[in-house]
Amino acid sequence: MNNQYRKVLPGSGLEYFDTRAAVNDIQAGAYDTLPYTSRVLAENLVRRCSPESLVDSLKQIIERKRDLDFPWYPARVVCHDILGQTALVDLAGLRDAIALQGGDPAKVNPVVETQLIVDHSLAVEHAGFEADAFDKNRSIEDRRNEDRFHFIEWCKTAFENVNVIPAGNGIMHQINLEKMSPVIQVKNGVAFPDTCVGTDSHTPHVDALGVIAIGVGGLEAETVMLGRPSMMRLPDIIGVNLTGTRQPGITATDIVLAITEFLRNERVVSSYLEFFGEGAKALTIGDRATISNMTPEYGATAGMFYIDEQTIQYLKLTGRDDKQVALVEQYAKQTGLWASDLETAHYERVLNFDLSSVQRNMAGPSNPHRRLPTNELTQRGIAGAWQKEQGLLPDGAVIIAAITSCTNTSNPRNVVAAALVAKKANQLGLSRKPWVKTSFAPGSKVAKLYLEDSGLLPELEQLGFGIVGYACTTCNGMSGALDPKIQQEIIDRDLYSTAVLSGNRNFDGRIHPYAKQAFLASPPLVVAYALAGTIRFDIERDSLGQDAQGKPIYLKDLWPSDEEIDEVVNRHVKPEQFNQVYIQMFKLNDHTANPNPLYDWREMSTYIRRPPYWEGALAGERTLSGMRPLAVLGDNITTDHLSPSNAILASSAAGEYLAKMGLPEEDFNSYATHRGDHLTAQRATFANPKLFNEMVVDNGEVVQGSFARVEPEGQVVRMWEAIETYMTRKQPLIIVAGADYGQGSSRDWAAKGVRLAGVEVIVAEGFERIHRTNLVGMGVLPLQFKPGENRHTLQLDGTELYDVKGDIKPGVDLTLTITRTNGEKQNVAVVCRLDTADELSVYQAGGVLQRFAQDFLAKTV
Repeated sequence: MNNQYRKVLPGSGLEYFDTRAAVNDIQAGAYDTLPYTSRVLAENLVRRCSPESLVDSLKQIIERKRDLDFPWYPARVVCHDILGQTALVDLAGLRDAIALQGGDPAKVNPVVETQLIVDHSLAVEHAGFEADAFDKNRSIEDRRNEDRFHFIEWCKTAFENVNVIPAGNGIMHQINLEKMSPVIQVKNGVAFPDTCVGTDSHTPHVDALGVIAIGVGGLEAETVMLGRPSMMRLPDIIGVNLTGTRQPGITATDIVLAITEFLRNERVVSSYLEFFGEGAKALTIGDRATISNMTPEYGATAGMFYIDEQTIQYLKLTGRDDKQVALVEQYAKQTGLWASDLETAHYERVLNFDLSSVQRNMAGPSNPHRRLPTNELTQRGIAGAWQKEQGLLPDGAVIIAAITSCTNTSNPRNVVAAALVAKKANQLGLSRKPWVKTSFAPGSKVAKLYLEDSGLLPELEQLGFGIVGYACTTCNGMSGALDPKIQQEIIDRDLYSTAVLSGNRNFDGRIHPYAKQAFLASPPLVVAYALAGTIRFDIERDSLGQDAQGKPIYLKDLWPSDEEIDEVVNRHVKPEQFNQVYIQMFKLNDHTANPNPLYDWREMSTYIRRPPYWEGALAGERTLSGMRPLAVLGDNITTDHLSPSNAILASSAAGEYLAKMGLPEEDFNSYATHRGDHLTAQRATFANPKLFNEMVVDNGEVVQGSFARVEPEGQVVRMWEAIETYMTRKQPLIIVAGADYGQGSSRDWAAKGVRLAGVEVIVAEGFERIHRTNLVGMGVLPLQFKPGENRHTLQLDGTELYDVKGDIKPGVDLTLTITRTNGEKQNVAVVCRLDTADELSVYQAGGVLQRFAQDFLAKTV
């Protein structure tokens, strides 16, 4: 610890570390030009680095170098129940392994504050137009997940530094924004910026408060939990200057969908973005959080906003303690983290975005960065002439309309706008189309309180948007079953059916197996599409119905003015509502320690099973030779392709396994909920029905579906059958892919599944950040083609054998030797995407858990 920089914060009695002085001691005046992110990272170094390594680490930040690793110690880890639970299953398994080798399992604990929120388990089996939908859905959630919740309850008392918010209380990101983040931490009398990693790619939601919070995979979160630093190099930090003022009637959703398209085109993948300018200054924290939440959709790692008056107003609105609010302002102004102190910050690249250019938007189909202006629906071929035969669903039927996701429900303006549209629709006699499954799942119980206070909740309920849960629901693919008659009609007619949701992701196959495509939209637009009933409807021009006088009703007749929205928000969203919800919620963490440090695994559980990371395929060394391709894939492969999270169908490999284990089909639940049991979860590997494995071709066309081709026989089989065949043969495998491999959710099973299948190497044109780190954490070697080379230029068809040769080190060139069926060999230079010395150490050990076990036992011998 560098005590020469330890100072007293005036007026508070608290201490802090004077990062400005430390930086300026190395280069006079350098602190004033550092971006916000660099200032926070520098503070972490001054407070946590050894004196011997401090200067070299700070020079990386000051001189904008990226040739040395430096440590980052996040203050907190936040988890949802899927990845958080699997991380804790891993730690429970690690305790068993430590005990078997003579170590003390009780000493295996998170050393960093870890908060787990159960928000990914609730399915919308009962829609928002049903009475008591919330209670019915919660009852089903508890029944289906009894094994999981039993384990989570054990974790709450068995592990130190673990707090649990049980099911039914909200979404982790919204709770993090509204309550958990103090913005400025205080530990042992020292104040410092709050930072966190979260086991979800949307963790940057709280970046809106000026908190560096990034999404990581479960494996990287385990590294941080166990006290190891997250080794990093200075990220590319890009300034985004927001100019102009949004037009009347434009929501934060419209803005973020436009920004997502813009930033994807600007290639900001893996960068830290800092939004500033007059446009940013006028955005509320709710608006900012909508933008920060969508960080992974535009490919960045963080989407930061400075601390300013909007931050202070929001902390007061959400009921934070007065002393804490005062500390945030005082600390930020003292240390150069206040917005006005950043006016001299220098960015190597600045992008400009004009908020006044934003029009009403949707996104889709299939990608959140594919912006779809609502005034171009017909021009883009989405809307058009359509007919509905009597008694039949229309072409493009909207079968799901869901107000869901922390992305939008953290923003009271979005929620209120939807309620006001519903109110107007009710007054004019409009109703949802009967085939539309409607739902409202806010990320916080506070939404119910202000909607009740304003009298708007009954308006949503009347239109079918009653509260079905406080959880991720449809946004996470937990949209529940359809009416059987509607589902059968979709199957029989091979109907083009769709979903419209206010979420953040709409990848193929994610939202519902029978929603062929999905569209992202603001909450008020979701309500409008429930009235329209089909995506073929031109929402800006077509009539939604007629009033009592026979006059056509259009969207503009329902849309509230900004003044109407603000009047409701200003009068009815109150600090006491946040206190009413959160004071009681956080009392739930009171508990006494569990005397048993080892979990009593349930033998027949399909949810929680002792992990296999010290046995089977992972016990042996990787050969990196004679590898056969499991799949040859194109660009933009998402983690939903690699390991889907939605409902398990009876015809799937996982469904067949669960049936053999005695589960009734109605309780198969989702792939996501079974990730604590590797026997179920590994059967989800490449189980997405929208997958295109280029090894599987029929009449010259790549076949869509979860298929593979077993070599050398050349036999096409279901993907899981191919994996089983190769596992039996102990055949090492490789995956060949295009650009942006591993987009999407930060699910560790996208890496665990392929590793358990025997995959040793992924060679791709490029990787998304979180998935690449998860691959390393599982001991899979990521390799990247050189520019200009790919599966097409090399004419790869999956019949080849592959070897990797060379001395594996961070960033070096290795040789990929390709052996064709005729015996011809071709050597191709590829880049080793182990990016740091710490990643090399983890890879060499076989993965994160193996590395920790080796280090732990070495220290205790």
